[in-house]
Amino acid sequence: MRYCSNCGTQLADDARFCNNCGTPVGNSDPNPNQTTNYQPGNNPQQLDEETLKQGVVLCADGKYRWIYELNMWTNPSILFVVLKIFGWIFLGLFAFIFILQLFEGTSWSDIWGFFKGMLIFMAVFYVVILLGYALLALIYGGKYIVLFEMDESGVVHRQMKSQFKKSEAIGWLTAMVGAMAGRPTTMGAGILAATRSTMASDFASVRSVQPYKSRNLIKVNELLSKNQVYVNAEYFDFVYDYIRSHCPKLNK
Repeated sequence: MRYCSNCGTQLADDARFCNNCGTPVGNSDPNPNQTTNYQPGNNPQQLDEETLKQGVVLCADGKYRWIYELNMWTNPSILFVVLKIFGWIFLGLFAFIFILQLFEGTSWSDIWGFFKGMLIFMAVFYVVILLGYALLALIYGGKYIVLFEMDESGVVHRQMKSQFKKSEAIGWLTAMVGAMAGRPTTMGAGILAATRSTMASDFASVRSVQPYKSRNLIKVNELLSKNQVYVNAEYFDFVYDYIRSHCPKLNK
C-alpha cells in the first residue's frame, strides 16, 4: 500500500497524484506538475497576479488557483465553440424546413434552390462571425484572461475584471441593437454576455471530461453546461487527473 506523503491518504497502485490534495506521487525530484503552496494569510483573494500566472497555486483556503492567458489568435478555442453552436442551429433549422417542404409537396428544384440559398446565408453569417471574433480579439489585445478556482467540489472559470468590463460594454451594446431591431434572441444574448462573468462546474454533476492537450484545454461537461478549463502544459496532467478523480459519475 502507498500513502500520500503530504496528507496520508491511501493511494492506488497506478496513481500519479494524490486524489485528496493533488501532491505528485513517488517523485523526489523537482516536478513540473508540483503545485506551489502559497500562504496568503486570512484573505486568499489577495494573491499576486504574477504568482498565479506562473502556475497552479494551492492556497490557504484549500483551493487551487491559476490565471491563464489565452492567445485568441493562435488558440481560437472560443471561435470553434461559437461556430459549432451556430452550425448545429443551422442544421436543425434546415432539417425542419426540408421536412416541412417535403410534406407540402414542394418540387425538388425548389428544395435545391432553398438549399443553395441556405448555404449562401450560412457562408455570409460565418464571415460575419469571423470578423466579429477578430474585432473582439483586437479589443482584448489578443488575450482572453481567466482566473480559475478549483477544489474538491468543482471548478470555476472567472473572467478577469478588466476584460469583463469590456465584454460587459459589448454585451449591452448587443442588447440595445437587438432591441432596436426587434430581435429578442439577439437582445437576450447581449444581456447574458453583459451579466455573466463566471462559469462554474459542480463535479457531482459532471458527465464527461475531454482533454485537448494541444490547445491547453479541458472541457468539463454537465447536462446543460460546458465549462472550458485552460491550463499551461506543465500543469495539464495534474489538473485533468484532479478533475476526473473528483467526478463521481466518471469513477463508478
